Amino acid sequence: MSLPKIPLAGVIGSPIAHSKSPQLHQHWLKTYGIKGFYIPMDVASTDLERVIRTLPKMGFVGVNVTIPHKEAILSIADLITDRAILIGAANTLIFREDGKIHADNTDGYGFIENLKNGAPHWSAKSGPAAVLGAGGAARAVITSLLDAGVPEILLSNRTRVRAEKLRSDFGNRVQIFDWVRAGNMLENASLVVNTTSLGMLGKPELRVPLDGLRADSVVTDLVYAPLKTHLLETAEQIGCVTVDGLGMLLHQAVPAFERWFGTRPEVDRATRAAALR
Repeated sequence: MSLPKIPLAGVIGSPIAHSKSPQLHQHWLKTYGIKGFYIPMDVASTDLERVIRTLPKMGFVGVNVTIPHKEAILSIADLITDRAILIGAANTLIFREDGKIHADNTDGYGFIENLKNGAPHWSAKSGPAAVLGAGGAARAVITSLLDAGVPEILLSNRTRVRAEKLRSDFGNRVQIFDWVRAGNMLENASLVVNTTSLGMLGKPELRVPLDGLRADSVVTDLVYAPLKTHLLETAEQIGCVTVDGLGMLLHQAVPAFERWFGTRPEVDRATRAAALR
């Protein structure tokens, strides 16, 4: 009698050594007693398609995709979800039994779930959301906020042309502020989201004036190294409810793990601890 194959999954990016995904997924595999493995793979852009096409033959059931491959992967996948098309990037691949490669983007789902958990009183209809940044993460955040029913997105980016592109894609529910006026939009926001890398370890600080923050606003930062950024520290002092960025990483991984390994994992304290190890 032949033994069942051990399911393999992983994360593809370049660089990849910093990724917390391997310790997160290995924690879940161990917790739920699943005989599988999750492997970090540093893959150059020139090798991406060849590697992706080879992985299913090696026993891989799927992979996460991170920088710099999240956009390029859409030209390789056979099937793409509507949300991945709208965001213009994918972070999750499922290798189907019929040989087709299915691409999805779970970043927006992870963002909203993290927000619900960290700020359960927040309501999408409570007012505009101020979004700092206009990259791939911002697209996922804006998609999920508009889907949730946020009436207006106040958007600011260091390069205005990128913000203009998002307004053109998402329509007149997006209002653009020049970067020098980014602080002004915080006065009207019931939710403030930093989607830039500013404030991350090794990156410049986020220098947007924060004195316009309202005490009744929810403030969240996608940066999770450090867990408490200058933005979150300042917001906390003002009295805002703050939500760190680690939860987004944890929650976006849930649908992928379930599709690959057949068990829906729970995001709990032990999960957070495993990701922070």
